[in-house]
Amino acid sequence: MPDAVRYVELPGIGPCSQLALGTMDFSPERMDQASSILDAFLELGGNTIDTAHGYGGGRSERAIGEWLRQRGTRERVVILDKGAHPDETGPRVNPGAIAQDLLASLERLQVAQIDIYLLHRDDPRLPVGPIVEALEAHRRAGRIRVYGGSNWSCARIDEANAYARAHGLAGFACSSPNVSLAVPRIPRWPGCVSVGPEDRDWYAARQLPVFSWSSQAGGFFTDRFSPERTENAEMVRTYYTAENWARKARAEELGRQKGVSGNQVALAYVLHQPFPCCALIGPLSLEELRSSAVAQSVVLTPEDVRWLETGTR
Repeated sequence: MPDAVRYVELPGIGPCSQLALGTMDFSPERMDQASSILDAFLELGGNTIDTAHGYGGGRSERAIGEWLRQRGTRERVVILDKGAHPDETGPRVNPGAIAQDLLASLERLQVAQIDIYLLHRDDPRLPVGPIVEALEAHRRAGRIRVYGGSNWSCARIDEANAYARAHGLAGFACSSPNVSLAVPRIPRWPGCVSVGPEDRDWYAARQLPVFSWSSQAGGFFTDRFSPERTENAEMVRTYYTAENWARKARAEELGRQKGVSGNQVALAYVLHQPFPCCALIGPLSLEELRSSAVAQSVVLTPEDVRWLETGTR
């Protein structure tokens, strides 16, 4: 991977590795596993680490914070964190919840500043102005460097950035929707946003950097899933469509031509979007990390991308 590492330039941050390490399953109780994956990720050339206030009740952030303390690697990494996720009472996208989650995340991570801070969901019922003002206040206080939204619609991002321009504020620097070769027929989780054709055009026109979650569609492109295997109700509900099985077959065929797996082709697809796109990966082992890293060496032509999507060149 070191020879093949590619980066996305994020204004206000600098280069972010195109593969970003997802840490949803990290925990202080399994520090050996977390540390080995984090160490290997840096050795392979990665620098962007994704976490969230809500991952494992804070265990992901605590594991990363302990690793940063033990290894002294804070200056080598870009931390992407998320907050204001809904709870059992409903949406929490408001200045109070943002401050509460952000301060807790800083303490867990044992850092003074988070590089990229995203709102984990939106609440379209609320005016966007106070939300942007709250994020801007934390940026100016030095708690975060840039901010944006995870699972925000294109229309709401436009609204947020129009407000920011009108008031001399920084605005959203990036976005984190789902981008995947497998098209979800319903949101995988409530409130989630996936990039469709119109959204792709919107991002291409603005060149707004994207950090795509579930880039590998929960392993859909591995041999763990087939039309006959229906024990995973979430995957069946989200991805089991004729279109996705056809896309999987094409990814496997193209993989055979290129000497890689269909799963690696599917991840490479995310890296070949017409806008700056980093893919969040969630390896649970060094083997999975190294397998995902291969995708950065897979070159797809525009014709390859179109064929994967439509079956025509």
